[in-house]
Amino acid sequence: MAEIHPFYETHRGAMEAAMRQRLDLAEATLRERALLSNIDGIRQEVMDEFEIVLTQMPYVGGAASRMSDFFMRLMGFMAIGRVLRRHGVSLPVIGDIERETYKAQLLTVPEAERLASGRQFMSPENQTWLREQAVKATRKNFPKTSSTISLSRAPAITLNSA
Repeated sequence: MAEIHPFYETHRGAMEAAMRQRLDLAEATLRERALLSNIDGIRQEVMDEFEIVLTQMPYVGGAASRMSDFFMRLMGFMAIGRVLRRHGVSLPVIGDIERETYKAQLLTVPEAERLASGRQFMSPENQTWLREQAVKATRKNFPKTSSTISLSRAPAITLNSA
């Protein structure tokens, strides 16, 4: 079997617990929207698929990278989506189930914690970093265009192309 990156291995227990919680929250929706009845079998398939996804996920920098948290959440979406797709569930229904379940899972986190997380994500440092990344991406992807990107503290990025 393929190896799991040590960073993901150290967070495996928490990720598996989050998957089990998400499956608990999705149970009624899986019965009603996906028309699945063997929920225990689905749970086992999803956890087995999660194990596979865990070995396929690239390492993106660990705790130093904002993308690590995103990738760790993405693993659960991939596992659930793959299993539901194999059971013939349509992509729009899978998307609805994933969104509803993720929203329900987020709402299990106390409001103060959610608000603090949002403030951290949109901190001035992160906004500056995002703007810098936009400049780099634009220069890399459109080297021959004469573009300027405003790096002001305004919320919008302005592109003026010749």
